[in-house]
Amino acid sequence: MSDPLKQADPSGPPPLPDGSKNENPADIKYWALIKEDLQQNGNSIFAQGFWALFCHRFGNWRMGVKSKILRAPLTLIYKIWQKKVQVLGGIDLPYTVKVGRRVTLEHFGGMILIARSIGDDVTIRQNTTFGVRNTAELNGKPIIGNHVDIGVGAVLIGHVTIGDHAVIGANAVVTKDVPPGGVAVGIPAKVVKINSV
Repeated sequence: MSDPLKQADPSGPPPLPDGSKNENPADIKYWALIKEDLQQNGNSIFAQGFWALFCHRFGNWRMGVKSKILRAPLTLIYKIWQKKVQVLGGIDLPYTVKVGRRVTLEHFGGMILIARSIGDDVTIRQNTTFGVRNTAELNGKPIIGNHVDIGVGAVLIGHVTIGDHAVIGANAVVTKDVPPGGVAVGIPAKVVKINSV
């Protein structure tokens, strides 16, 4: 007898990006993007949030190198760098997560940021988890809109969409969609207010 938790739901979320191409924002050049990330994260090269974003951007940039032979040493650099960011900064942000512009990783530590996508002008605080809800839906990862403010200790799991300008309260556990401008708090999170956007 098969385990129902191990079976994929055919009507579930679409497949995740496979990481085979550069998913950095297309409307800005690579070094301008790095400079923008630095400014957004306090203009400090010692900010762990900046390290994580720089590593993420590099991981995507290297996928634009078509030759596998030339890309191989870049991949090695990326993998070592990513592990250092995980260990020293406590931030896991794989390059396969599509990340928009002006994202702020405002503190560090305990950040598992494995979403389908993170929009522009998003603020994320420490001890935050994004990821799958169960093994039946391994492609079910959060989609975070633009201008979203995510509080300390928030958990966003499953195939949920967080609308633009939403606020996720500290320690909220989000398992359902949050509309644009919604303020979600609690365990499980409930939308208690909708701000005009």
